[in-house]
Amino acid sequence: MIAQAELIKQINKLKQEKNAVVLAHCYQNVEIDEVADFVGDSLYLSRQAANTNADIIVFAGVYFMAETAKILSPDKKVLLPRLESGCLMANMINLEQIRAFKAKKPGIPVICYVNSTAEVKSECDICCTSANAVDVVRSLNSKKVLFVPDMHLGEYVASKLPDVEVITYPGYCPTHVRILPEDVLKQKELHPEAKILCHPECCKEVVELADIVGSTTAIMKYSKESPDKDFIIVTELGVVDRLKRDCPDKNFIHVSFKAVCPNMKWNHLEDIYNVLVSEDNEIDVNLEYAKKSLDMIERMLALKV
Repeated sequence: MIAQAELIKQINKLKQEKNAVVLAHCYQNVEIDEVADFVGDSLYLSRQAANTNADIIVFAGVYFMAETAKILSPDKKVLLPRLESGCLMANMINLEQIRAFKAKKPGIPVICYVNSTAEVKSECDICCTSANAVDVVRSLNSKKVLFVPDMHLGEYVASKLPDVEVITYPGYCPTHVRILPEDVLKQKELHPEAKILCHPECCKEVVELADIVGSTTAIMKYSKESPDKDFIIVTELGVVDRLKRDCPDKNFIHVSFKAVCPNMKWNHLEDIYNVLVSEDNEIDVNLEYAKKSLDMIERMLALKV
């Protein structure tokens, strides 16, 4: 086994030789940041990579994220360090299921959370992120919308737009639904001064306990900029690891040991090194799905929300 310092050195050498960039989602193991060119939410990472002149993108994340990177950078080679690392929520809906869901409610616009595969995106009208879902739904000026695949994000949108009927597909993030209201209440009892910061993929009963509800990026930004010193972080462990590293003068309490995504933790520095050496695990997206998905992502980006 190569020592970590030597691995980092070798990865950086390979990046330079092969004109590659490494993207790290903030649920990844924190040591991957040592070789990452960009760290953040999935769509942010894909957009940053598209703006580089890199020939190769290594996406330390899950499968749908690498697909999105390929959709936004069709001329770049996109590599996924662990090809089996799929998103459990994204895998809850496929092409046949999205078509059946739409067929039951014809004529209603379909909003697709970015945490979905290219084939599912290709069947929808517009994309959204956890940060802009409310604004995207509002922009449609529709009394009814279909929302896939995350029912909890859809429920959160509905709570903010009571005049819109949000019909949700029954998908969910297994990591976020493992967080229970009693987990939050227990930490609040132990840390009464702490602000509760929660991701909207959590169930409604958990979201209702939060002081701030927002995307991973929003949670991290608020934590860093807030004058408060104590925070209960109600999302995946990787966010806590990075906040503790970046803000050592503040106290970050992870809501529960259960809030860890196993698929996001599969990637290690060795995997980044190996895929850069071999250039295996290349991501390819069906051209029809890619074009339709890109149209829908660009529709969202044009809203500037």
